[in-house]
Amino acid sequence: MEDNRDDLFDFREVKDEDTKEENKETKKENQNENDNKTEYEDVCFVCRRPESKAGKMFHLPNNICICEDCMHKTMDTVSQFDYQNLLNNPNLMGELNKNTGGFPNMGFFNMGDMPTDFNMGGIPNSQKIKKKSSAKSKPVIDIKNIPAPHKIKAKLDEYVIGQDKAKKVMSVAVYNHYKRVATDTMDEIEIEKSNILLLGPTGSGKTYLVKTLAKLLDVPLAITDATSLTEAGYIGDDIESVVSKLLAASGNDVDKTEHGIIFIDEIDKIAKKKNTTSRDVSGESVQQGMLKLLEGSNVEVPVGAGSKNAMVPLTTVNTRNILFICGGAFPDLEEIITQRLNKQTSIGFDADLKDKYEDDPNLLSNVTVDDLKKFGMIPEFLGRLPIICTLQALTKDMLIQILKEPKNAILKQYQKLLALDEVDLRFDDSALEAIAEKAMEKDTGARALRAIIEEFMLDIMYEIPKDDNIGRVTITRDYIEGKSSPLIEIRSEDVHPQIPAFHGKEQIQGV
Repeated sequence: MEDNRDDLFDFREVKDEDTKEENKETKKENQNENDNKTEYEDVCFVCRRPESKAGKMFHLPNNICICEDCMHKTMDTVSQFDYQNLLNNPNLMGELNKNTGGFPNMGFFNMGDMPTDFNMGGIPNSQKIKKKSSAKSKPVIDIKNIPAPHKIKAKLDEYVIGQDKAKKVMSVAVYNHYKRVATDTMDEIEIEKSNILLLGPTGSGKTYLVKTLAKLLDVPLAITDATSLTEAGYIGDDIESVVSKLLAASGNDVDKTEHGIIFIDEIDKIAKKKNTTSRDVSGESVQQGMLKLLEGSNVEVPVGAGSKNAMVPLTTVNTRNILFICGGAFPDLEEIITQRLNKQTSIGFDADLKDKYEDDPNLLSNVTVDDLKKFGMIPEFLGRLPIICTLQALTKDMLIQILKEPKNAILKQYQKLLALDEVDLRFDDSALEAIAEKAMEKDTGARALRAIIEEFMLDIMYEIPKDDNIGRVTITRDYIEGKSSPLIEIRSEDVHPQIPAFHGKEQIQGV
């Protein structure tokens, strides 16, 4: 009996310990829920103003908050129209409650009887702003932790082939920008912001360069497109929507947003429209609207939406410390540069020929501000983008490097896919040259590589899973040019299936 009692006491002790641990876990969950609730500012359900602007809020059931102004206006309106004291008439209230069928156990004004999971009209966190901590927090960016320009460029070299000048310019610009943000002032000398304008042919790596930079730096980054921007009041995204996307990328934290990076792609699409009689709502007017945004000002930004309306709360963001990077292909700019350079030719033995610059792949490197003005960019806009950087057109050797050298190269992606089927995929050097030559003919830069590889890898990816004996596939130049099939090697049966061993070469039928 004593042994049984001891077992009972042990069981009770274990049970008590389990209940204590469960209570601790439930307390932690409740604390996390309360922290999530207090992490964001309350937003008035009527006027959509946040708590920092509207002041104290009245909390109603179903996560509805109303500010003092809207509550007083509502009560004043109700008291004005209740001439005959109808709200205190029990017979009228009883009839109204009978006619509200469809929701059981719910009266006309009885909001408390509604189930707790029936969330009626609560504003989601995506449209709320994070609270600013009252305590002195650590700075968002510490000057000691900013990577040096050569380290930023070294990381970019692992992913981006070529474009050394562009990588050097962006590394120095980002480093100087965040030194300026971290120090704020330096001996009472205010350091101006240096926004960047990237020029380069399509497929040269403008967007990819910024995306790679976003992975390396622990700062919020928003990539947006200038083609959807229009003047305020017209259909399309407002100019402030670019800052709204950065606000969403930083988790609606205004402090983080004010130290982020915004990349606006296709900036050449907002050039002044020539020979048009209609209002230019998506060209010159967008450039004029972006002037204060690029320079630095307080902007009213919609939270959780692309445009301002009565149902979206607004917050104020200062763009003084936001780095803007604009990129575009500028397709007709080469003709403007060629015309300017041809005017400099003279008569005589040392004169330049008129067709000297026609086949120059790096003609954009000769661009000047006057060329961009003729293209359609207004001087005020160009003055706020002091750093103009051009990207080189990709050569055949650069395309071959792009195929095999970066960490996430296209060939490595397909080798990984076939490795999951225990198949070794290899490419001859001649095959890589053939792919690069076809890409040069398409004249769409690095984007052509993916299209070409998708085309000739289709049959291989379709046929190989049919046969488990295939161990290695070798892609040759003849297969790329459509003259023969790829080389297929069969694994031996006496070797472990995960380690391919080969004893012959065959060709897949239908490939």
